[in-house]
Amino acid sequence: MQTVLVTGGAGFIGANFILLARKLAWANVINLDKLTYASNLENLAELQGEKNYHFVQGDIGNFELVSYLLEQYQPEAIINFAAESHVDRSILNPENFIQTNVVGTFQLLEASRLYWQKLSPSRQQQFRFLHVSTDEVYGSLKSQDAAFREDTPYAPNSPYAASKAASDHFVRAYHHTYGLPTLTTNCSNNYGPRQFPEKLIPLTILNAMDGKPLPIYGDGQNIRDWLYVIDHCEAIQLVLQQGKIGETYNIGGLNEQTNLIVVEKICAILDELVPKSDYSHSSLITFVKDRPGHDRRYAIDCSKISQDLGWQPQENFDSGLLKTVQWYLDNPEWVNQVRSGAYKNWLKQNYDHKKLE
Repeated sequence: MQTVLVTGGAGFIGANFILLARKLAWANVINLDKLTYASNLENLAELQGEKNYHFVQGDIGNFELVSYLLEQYQPEAIINFAAESHVDRSILNPENFIQTNVVGTFQLLEASRLYWQKLSPSRQQQFRFLHVSTDEVYGSLKSQDAAFREDTPYAPNSPYAASKAASDHFVRAYHHTYGLPTLTTNCSNNYGPRQFPEKLIPLTILNAMDGKPLPIYGDGQNIRDWLYVIDHCEAIQLVLQQGKIGETYNIGGLNEQTNLIVVEKICAILDELVPKSDYSHSSLITFVKDRPGHDRRYAIDCSKISQDLGWQPQENFDSGLLKTVQWYLDNPEWVNQVRSGAYKNWLKQNYDHKKLE
């Protein structure tokens, strides 16, 4: 079984990937994670003590540490999930995004290049560096525009998107300049179990369960394509195994929804699963001042990965959303653990000052 170094594996998507990788015996996993606010080792508690899973706390920007791990464990692949990923946080503090997403990816690439260059020819051919990115690098779409394709020009509009675009370019450059066997995936908005509750779907679920306001930016008509996290993880594994070196693959859920509809659907599910006698959850919806530079619409054309590799999302939005809401209802201990001081301070900083519309 191959060994994979997964970076950012205690975060939302990375943790779901590792759990699936071990459950389905895809690979032995070395998990390197800095354990920032959105990382949560509780996500991986079931793997504690497993001999084919190892966790190391550290930064992808630590060249010496990454180099040591590569020499120590001799992985056949690296999957880079590590990233600062919340647009609102990038607006308030863009420097963290530059350090992790740009400088960190550069240091990871450098360590990977030097490790790869010392491998035997046969192991060089087997090695892969898979970089996980976002559809936000492509900018914003109008309602009538065609969905993002792999050849859509980059036009990032937030510090987060700009930092991910820069990291994508470095990955491309390391393939074309040094021959490093890279793969890049650009995904749409993920949702599902174990997502840190600053993002729209878990924030809405948890606030609604507590009878708190459900904040929606602007008019609520911003559109996103929603991808169930397990579908995303399966696509990443497929790209890792069968993707063409140097290529980019867009991964989407084929589920475009306005933010308002997403919140209303969550409210309807909660009204059915945990009804309140005196009010409907949708009465908690609260419109707040829009964030700066808020992209209007994202949409992914994932025909390339479908045609070339045979991948299709298995969840539609209604089935995936029901599974997601049920997971949060069934895991109150996880919810209580993740609601740390850092999380509550973030909500206060980001939403309490916004003028209600």
